[in-house]
Amino acid sequence: MGNASGEGVKERLIALFFAANGILTIVILLGIFLFLAIIGLQAFYEISIIEFLGMDWNPDAYGEPAWGILPLLAGTVYIAVLSLIIAIPLGVASAIYIAEIASPPLREILKPAIEMIAAIPSVVLGLIGLIILAPWIANIFNLPNGLNALTASILVAIMALPTIISISEDVIRAVPDSYREASLALGSTRWQTVSGVIVPAASSGIVAASMLGLGRVVGETMVVLMVAGNSRLFPVSIFDPVRPITSTIAIEIKEVVQGDLHFQALFALGLILFLMTFAINLASDIFLTGRQMGR
Repeated sequence: MGNASGEGVKERLIALFFAANGILTIVILLGIFLFLAIIGLQAFYEISIIEFLGMDWNPDAYGEPAWGILPLLAGTVYIAVLSLIIAIPLGVASAIYIAEIASPPLREILKPAIEMIAAIPSVVLGLIGLIILAPWIANIFNLPNGLNALTASILVAIMALPTIISISEDVIRAVPDSYREASLALGSTRWQTVSGVIVPAASSGIVAASMLGLGRVVGETMVVLMVAGNSRLFPVSIFDPVRPITSTIAIEIKEVVQGDLHFQALFALGLILFLMTFAINLASDIFLTGRQMGR
């Protein structure tokens, strides 16, 4: 009896520990949101919504400062979309190879090696971009320099690959073997089974992996700060230099007076970035939950 009672207390303590960690996570998340909102929303006492959605961001102007975030938002979207165009096909193809084609010994080598990409410091990737990739892009496309949206997107895509590959590989391997056996028994080739049965069955998980990769892309700072070109003009081409929201905050926050309008506007940018990443992660969680409920 005493032994069973002790086990019950132990299980309750473990459950309480995990519940407390979950509650703490929610409290921290709400705290960050409130911190950004309380400071950032103060900017709108002096900046109208129309002005905030303008085409020029120039808080340091000697005349009338400009607070338009559209060029910064466009730079963020450019890099996010371009990097996903690069990362999703490579990531999903790699996940299919690891899950369905590679031998077990090779799989045990490839998956940890790919996940190690996430351990590379972003500043190291930025240096590689500055020294190798940017001059290479400039030479290929005959540009004055290679510091632009395309260069930043390639590097950020590399950073998103471990997330996309790891999660996609897990959901592909989670597809029941009965699906594979039924397809092969009907005369399908291995490729037909993968493309027509396995990938569609794992599609919601692959979409969720891509959206988590997008969340990683949107929040990246150091790489885009180093190789995106840092131009506040609205980009019209993937070869234009851009300054995403993350770079703008990193560059300007150290130069502002705490509590002034510029300071509040940067927190408003941080609030927008927080809401973007939160929405992306929430959508990916909904996809994953829908997949689990559908099984």
